Amino acid sequence: MTYFETEVDRVREQKAITKFVSLFDGSYEKLGINDIDYKVFDNSKKLISYVEVKGRLKNIANAYPLPIACRKLVKLMDKRLNPVVIWACDDGIIYGKIKDIKGHVEFNGRKPRVGSYNDEEIMVYYPKQKSFKYIRY
Repeated sequence: MTYFETEVDRVREQKAITKFVSLFDGSYEKLGINDIDYKVFDNSKKLISYVEVKGRLKNIANAYPLPIACRKLVKLMDKRLNPVVIWACDDGIIYGKIKDIKGHVEFNGRKPRVGSYNDEEIMVYYPKQKSFKYIRY
């Protein structure tokens, strides 16, 4: 299996999750390579959510529609406990609970890379909507 995430991607992801948990003085734990990204805990160390962080190489104002692979949403929903998606933009984060946001599904993705099986897949695209929350860095 080829792993495509770079160090820059990991730094962007960690910056986003750190900003998110700072809202409630929480903490997080990174999950495994074939899992969703994080377990999130409140300030008493109680597990309160699972989170997937997606990099979005755009500013918040230009980030829409927000993409995520359907398979990631299914994995996140399987955790059942307050599943949240965070899009890590250049100037801050956009986040929402899966149950509160609405998107559309299509087969799409990126130009296939050698060794990747998930570059073209079923994707969900979220337009701008009131259920999203924003935090600038």
